[in-house]
Parts: sequence; structure tokens; C-alpha cells
Amino acid sequence: MSLLSLTDLTVRRGECPVVDHVTLQVAPGEFVGLIGPNGAGKTTLLRAAMGLLPASGDSSLAALPPRARARAAAFLPQAREIAWPVDVETLVTLGRVPHMGRKLTPADREAVTRALGRMGLSGYRERIATALSGGEQARVLIARALAQEAPLLLADEPVAGLDPESQIRAMQVFGDLAAEGRAVVASIHDLGLAARHCTRLLLMARGRIVADGSPGLVLTAANLSDVFGVRAFFADTPDGPVFQPLGVTR
Repeated sequence: MSLLSLTDLTVRRGECPVVDHVTLQVAPGEFVGLIGPNGAGKTTLLRAAMGLLPASGDSSLAALPPRARARAAAFLPQAREIAWPVDVETLVTLGRVPHMGRKLTPADREAVTRALGRMGLSGYRERIATALSGGEQARVLIARALAQEAPLLLADEPVAGLDPESQIRAMQVFGDLAAEGRAVVASIHDLGLAARHCTRLLLMARGRIVADGSPGLVLTAANLSDVFGVRAFFADTPDGPVFQPLGVTR
């Protein structure tokens, strides 16, 4: 069973392919880290997979009608904009829109409560979202995506700008979703977090997937040098993989 299937997905800006014939499958139980340097095509790939950008090739999500797509996958964009001064509970409840009828059901309320609890926001229900710190707002927006309770979550740099504890807790939440039989695909710049928490990494460069596999298979000295221009220490430990950049190679 596949929760996301891409076949020769290509996005062009003029003659330049920003995403270049990407083919991949994402199955239940996977926490996939999408990694690569700035400009590699990570954001464009996620948006095209959701059907938010014109593309050639095939995406199983883009082929769905909008309401069915929203039930199949939640999308967390990189931009963190909260336009209206609503309370946190109201904002997170917006994640239930794909499932809602004319009014909230007990199942909707329970989903919101679970999402708030996962992100450590149970005590924030009545606080005004726009009055929170940037990191707190980011956690609220993650909770909104979690409240959707879709089988698949696509997240664009979800932990960027969070403090270390919040980063680790968010990554643990994504790992828990995968362990429950859902799947997460998240673009991540912190390779240490990606190595420790993701079950699979997709390494992008110049719009293509150049490596796909476990962190140990993807974060090789050759890949790190060729794609990122860095050398690093990588090791498996009893507490999980450890990754630390050491210097540049070019």
C-alpha cells in the first residue's frame, strides 16, 4: 500500500527543471526526511506532490478531488502566517474542515484535543495565536495539521526556528505518527535531527533524487561532499545515529 506515489514528476520554470523526473513511493510507517541544499527543489517537490503547482508526470495526491486530497494528506507549508487574532483552539480546529459537516462533532473535538496534547499546547486553548512567540505559533500550526488526522503529512521545514527541545519533541511526534501506521514526509535542514529520527532519507540535488535509503546509506562521505560540500562525523550509537558536520570541502 502506498500513501504517496510520484511518477516522473517534473516542475519547470521556463526551460529549467526545478523538479526533474522524480519517481518515488511512500508507504505507511515511514518517516521520510527530504534533505538537500538550498535550491535543491524540496519545497517545489512537496507542493507539486500536493497538486499546488503545475507539473508534468503523475502524483497520486494531485489526481484526487480537493476534499478527498485533504482527507488523504495534510500539508504544512514553510510560511508561518496566522492572519487573524483567533484563539489557539479555533485555529487548530480548522484542521478538521475536510471532515466537518455543519457543526463540530465529538470526534472533531477529540482530534483537536489530541493534536494540542501532542504539541504540548493543552494549556494554550484560550490564548490568542497571534500574540504567541514565533516558535509557539509554529507549534500551533503543526497542531492544526495534526488535527486533520490524515494518513499522510507533508511538512516543509516544520522544525526550523524552534528551540532544541521543541525540535526534538516535534520530530518525536512525527516518528510516533509513523509508528502508528501513518507516514510523514518532511523537508529538514538539520541533518543531525534527520539522521536520528527519520526512517528514510531522500537526498535532493538540482531537482533530482540522488540518494534514497536509511540515514546511514544516504549520509555518506561522498554524498555529503558532492551535494553539501561538507565533511562530517556519522556513527550509530546505542542512543541512535549521531551526525555532526566538521568542515567544508570546497
